[in-house]
Amino acid sequence: MAPLSGGGWTTSPAAGDSLLVRVEEPSAAAGVRRRITAFAERLGFGGERLGQVQLAATEAATNLARHARQGEMVVRIVRSGETALLEFVCMDRGPGIADVPVSRADGYSTGGTLGLGLGSIERLSDRCGMFSLPRTGTVLYARFLPPGTPAGQGGADPPFAGLAVTIDGEEVCGDAYTARLEGGTVHALLCDGLGHGPLAARASWEAVRAAHEAAPHARPGDVLRHVHRRMAATRGGAVGVASVDPSAGRVRFAGIGNIGAWIVGPERRTGMISVPGIAGVHSDRIREHSYDLPPDAVVVLHSDGLTGQWDLAGRHGRRDPLLIAATLLRDAGVRRDDRSVLAVTAAGGR
Repeated sequence: MAPLSGGGWTTSPAAGDSLLVRVEEPSAAAGVRRRITAFAERLGFGGERLGQVQLAATEAATNLARHARQGEMVVRIVRSGETALLEFVCMDRGPGIADVPVSRADGYSTGGTLGLGLGSIERLSDRCGMFSLPRTGTVLYARFLPPGTPAGQGGADPPFAGLAVTIDGEEVCGDAYTARLEGGTVHALLCDGLGHGPLAARASWEAVRAAHEAAPHARPGDVLRHVHRRMAATRGGAVGVASVDPSAGRVRFAGIGNIGAWIVGPERRTGMISVPGIAGVHSDRIREHSYDLPPDAVVVLHSDGLTGQWDLAGRHGRRDPLLIAATLLRDAGVRRDDRSVLAVTAAGGR
């Protein structure tokens, strides 16, 4: 699928713009380096800056291989409107880091690696984030702006982020998401195309295109009806559409099928209701529901490639939405399915 851009939308990477790499032995670092080099060169990185990208990715992969369990890295090109960014995201079930501020200091080595420490990854990247808990694991991302990026295009991040990865053995992901910030409200969609592979991807990307066609302030129920019609020529899928308005303290949601949709507050999470069916094929009458949005809550949409066995309550605070998405993908994702998750932070804080 060709990448979609314009209109302020941030959409899950198209085929060829994202790759999941298992990092469970030292030789995997060389593979990560090759793959991020290919992506970086597509975006015009070269010379010293390309070397810095390679160094940061190699250090991150080496740390995973030496110290973690079930390490994974997502290397991807993120497109937001007309802007394209290079990013890697690390997830592991390792021992975690007891003192994150110390680990980020320059000169701190994670033990027998390149000796750069996580602080150097932070310094080499344009944006970096990390969250770790002892005996649970670590999630880390680093982001790099292509050479010549206009001033201001690498500024404040939106209060949402997503991840989508393929089932083992497939080259394209059958899940897709898209979101944008409009007048303080986040409009978001996540679709799980029926099955796997190219036909599932086609269904999901039709849902994304339909969301982009909708009126700027269309309600989720109206957007979902348009999505349902657009997906009629596909095999269909499960779809969730949300509008998150922190200023009003409200979330509006409409869904068809088994998209997980949650409002996660400091103490508990609340599920949002979808109607049974398959978008594009058949469904009960589409219904839109409105929910209270507590201060500092997180809204989460995910496909059934994630189980319901996760818990952010009491420890998500105002964290980065990409770290939230990565944590959920690590904790609840299953390798026997496409996996996707989209997180929206009500506070929009970092």
